[in-house]
Amino acid sequence: MLYNILIDPFVQMGAAPDLFVQTIWEGLVAGVLYALIALGFVLIFKASGVFNFAQGIMVVFAALTLVGLHEKGVPAWAALILTLGVMAILAIAVERVVLRPLVNQPDIILFMATFGLTFIIIGLGEFIFGGEPKQMIAEELGLPQGTMRFDILGGKVLIQKIDVAAAVIASLMIAALALFFQYTRIGRALRAVADSHKAALSVGISLNQIWAIVWFAAGIVALITGIMWGARSDVSFALQVIALKALPVLILGGFTSIPGAIVGGLIIGIGEKLAEFYWGPLVGGGIENWVAYVIALLFLMVRPQGLFGDKIIERI
Repeated sequence: MLYNILIDPFVQMGAAPDLFVQTIWEGLVAGVLYALIALGFVLIFKASGVFNFAQGIMVVFAALTLVGLHEKGVPAWAALILTLGVMAILAIAVERVVLRPLVNQPDIILFMATFGLTFIIIGLGEFIFGGEPKQMIAEELGLPQGTMRFDILGGKVLIQKIDVAAAVIASLMIAALALFFQYTRIGRALRAVADSHKAALSVGISLNQIWAIVWFAAGIVALITGIMWGARSDVSFALQVIALKALPVLILGGFTSIPGAIVGGLIIGIGEKLAEFYWGPLVGGGIENWVAYVIALLFLMVRPQGLFGDKIIERI
């Protein structure tokens, strides 16, 4: 039995290379989207030192807002612009109501505040849009539909056009945000805030302004993520469970690293697809739901600060 679990998957990979390529592609798409979700967590953590538990539900709320506005007769692109406005208002509200009163409080207080914010947003979303799954307006937004077939290694590989669009858009979004925060004045201010709040304040950087900008950027990331995931399935509150896959991604890549979010996302996305396809049938299936957390747990034992995280040395 143990021999079958260890060896059979590798035999299958060699016997059907086209299925292996198919699995790698699906894992790549999932990994890029996981990286995009993780990027929202990284931005907020870098600016405030807070793990934003509400980032997952922000993905759902942004997608629900977009679909809900369209259902009320607003054209798709107008609904997209209005949804960006809603996420901007949400960012300012969070900064004013949640973050500003809790400045200099222990980290656990800020974390619990975002935990409570999650359920507030869930209640608000259910009150406004209802709890039923909704269909993403992918076609109205110009996202491609249909399937492409490729002859690879003697077999057929099927690729959904929406997956190609998702991978490209998510990659461009990650690259744009990375360049923005690396080379702009706001980006330099963010890095200063991440290094030291007191030092940033001493040179005239407004923490409140940076936090609002970062939360808005996280809202944009949530909207793009919600559109891509919603186009591949439905828009429902179940998406927040997918969004929490960012936790093992962050553990692998590091909580403050944008490159780490990318690498961690790809490792988790490809790893869980390979595990589900090749090892899932041997252990009863459903492995995709939990293997990411096993990978993260094993990684914590070896390098708890993540691949791109800095080692923290405390002198006693």
